[in-house]
Amino acid sequence: MEASDIGAPRPVFSTPVSSVLSLDFQQLKAKIQTYLRPEDVGRVEAAYHFSADAHAGQFRVSGEPYVSHPVAVASLVADWHLDAQALIAALLHDVMEDTHISKAELTERFGKVSAELVDGLSKLDKIEFRSHEEAQAENFRKMLLAMASDLRVILIKLADRLHNMRTLDHMRPAKRRRIANETLEIYAPIANRLGLNDLFRELQELSFSNKYPLRYQVLARAIRAARGNRREVVGKVREAIEARLPQWGIAAEVQGREKHLYGIYRKMVEKRLSFSQVLDIYGFRVIVRDVPGCYLALGALHSMYKPVPGKFKDYIAIPKANGYQSLHTTLIGPFGTPVEVQIRTREMHHIADSGVASHWLYKEDEKTLTELQQKTHSWLQSLLELQSTSGEATEFLEHVKIDLFPGEVYVFSPKGTIFSLPKGSTPVDFAYAVHTDVGNRCVACRINGDLMPLRSELKNGDQVEIITATHANPNPAWLSYARTGKARAQIRHFMKNAQQDESVALGERLLNQALRPHGLTLGQISTFAWDRFLRDRGVRHKKEVFADLGLGKRLPAIVARRLAQAQDMESGRPDVVKPKPAGAITIRGSEGIAVQLARCCHPIPGDPIIGTLRKGQGLEVHTHDCPSVAKLRGDRGRWVDVEWEPGHDDRLFDVGIRVLTRNARGVLARVASAIAEEDCNIQSVHMDNEQGAYTALNFTLQVRDRMHLARVMRAVRRVQEVVRIGRVKGDGRAA
Repeated sequence: MEASDIGAPRPVFSTPVSSVLSLDFQQLKAKIQTYLRPEDVGRVEAAYHFSADAHAGQFRVSGEPYVSHPVAVASLVADWHLDAQALIAALLHDVMEDTHISKAELTERFGKVSAELVDGLSKLDKIEFRSHEEAQAENFRKMLLAMASDLRVILIKLADRLHNMRTLDHMRPAKRRRIANETLEIYAPIANRLGLNDLFRELQELSFSNKYPLRYQVLARAIRAARGNRREVVGKVREAIEARLPQWGIAAEVQGREKHLYGIYRKMVEKRLSFSQVLDIYGFRVIVRDVPGCYLALGALHSMYKPVPGKFKDYIAIPKANGYQSLHTTLIGPFGTPVEVQIRTREMHHIADSGVASHWLYKEDEKTLTELQQKTHSWLQSLLELQSTSGEATEFLEHVKIDLFPGEVYVFSPKGTIFSLPKGSTPVDFAYAVHTDVGNRCVACRINGDLMPLRSELKNGDQVEIITATHANPNPAWLSYARTGKARAQIRHFMKNAQQDESVALGERLLNQALRPHGLTLGQISTFAWDRFLRDRGVRHKKEVFADLGLGKRLPAIVARRLAQAQDMESGRPDVVKPKPAGAITIRGSEGIAVQLARCCHPIPGDPIIGTLRKGQGLEVHTHDCPSVAKLRGDRGRWVDVEWEPGHDDRLFDVGIRVLTRNARGVLARVASAIAEEDCNIQSVHMDNEQGAYTALNFTLQVRDRMHLARVMRAVRRVQEVVRIGRVKGDGRAA
């Protein structure tokens, strides 16, 4: 369609493209007439004909006309009783992506809301990405952010994915595996997170059958074979439950169910079991009138069969993050067969099956739905927060994947507030779950009243107290054990900002030093010279140049020369009598990310030092005689003159020493005592047996400066058994 045709009048109804599709749509129409107003049904019908026209001549891989797919998606959406706007978007969800229809035309014909929904569902095909993974990550980011503003986006997308999975047979095996894996990693967990249990299970089963078709077939055959053998046990248990509950005055509906293949497969993989060892492939669902009836039914069942210790979960008192509520218990049934039972009310059953879609399906239980909506809303808001703190789309997707967790642990704050966290979470995750500021200022924690390391794994029922300090900052090491997406995103965000700020400050100092041989300082570079320099290099702001200098991405000497040339071209350059000598940059050794003390030689205040610029990592400070620096002698542009800032406070620096001693009982204790008497902390120690009569002790100490180290070494020399002592050089030898 030409641009000039947008907005031109077109007939609202046209002849359907085939009688088969007309029949499909008639079935959809009959479904939506049960809950939509006639005028809304007419709008949906107009959208159907518009979609059929737009997709005319397009076919699916199976050979069916393409419009059969949007109709099927709309039918799935209608099962949730979504409104006319969502149904219109479902029918049109591919027209922007696969045809020449624009968002403006959809807005004019079907309204802004439906057009926005379609836009949120459309891929970012017009942008070029470096890889398929990056394109997918950016598409997911767009879709999830659209979902955060309107939940119907993801409901339509999940219906779209379900129909695609149901019709995956016609795809190439490699593509089927890729789509199945993507569904298992992203779409099924999102369905679970939104409480769409039936959809979640079906997506898992379809993904399993397409990703591992042979495993699926073998397991399905094993289930069919076992079904006959266990039918007698299942029948007995069901009859016993149905007989016992009325005796306790409980009116209930008892449903037997076979566990899903993917659930059994995962249990076999995770617990390394054979199929014959997986006994609980059957379960029962008991649906009662109210919450007291749930607990009464639990007592009745426990009076019949012995419960398995540790297998009882109360999701009524503490609902799952997606709003799911039920009592779960595992019983030892006849012949020692374990039987899992879920007990819930009718309202809980609705929400367990339909999750957030219950908002449209079932209006009667407003209190439960409101709580569910609040939980969903808080999760959607967390997506927006992740987006604001994540840099690239792939990083955002990684954080979202982390949060789409299948299992949870429930922990308590000192005030009794319950927090649901993924399995494997640590106090760092808890701190960020409480508040971002609490996480950023976290220094220690108490678990159940005891001081514990921040890397401790939390368990169900733990009470966690976070200890904070005003001037504390996140530690990069936390990334190795932080589990939640929010914690990881906030730590990375803080580190990036801190590195940026420090790099800018360091870059200014480096450039100022490099300008001195040209007789200039930063303050003397005119605005015009800066503008010329930035324009020639396609940079928007001076801060970008400073940051690049601080991170070693640009060389200060080259930038200084170019700036001096730009200054020469400008009128009004200040007269300079003679160049100022280039002064060294002073460092404290505790600047943080932009200035790092080299681990190869461990420089300390008082050592002669030199700095090297490492690309992307900033300024690295070495001792003058460090072997690593010798390798860079020819690359003078990356050297920076540095010196220690005069005076120091109580900062401590790591340094290595090697002590050769005669073998004697208690020698390690005597050497350690001599070190401690000089107010020096021992970070680590390990021993090497050199010869039969001698032992080498390798210490990593914390000292204030070179003078402090000298006092420590003199004290160690006075120990009678010490033969030789030296500071460890960059090559590992003692000086």
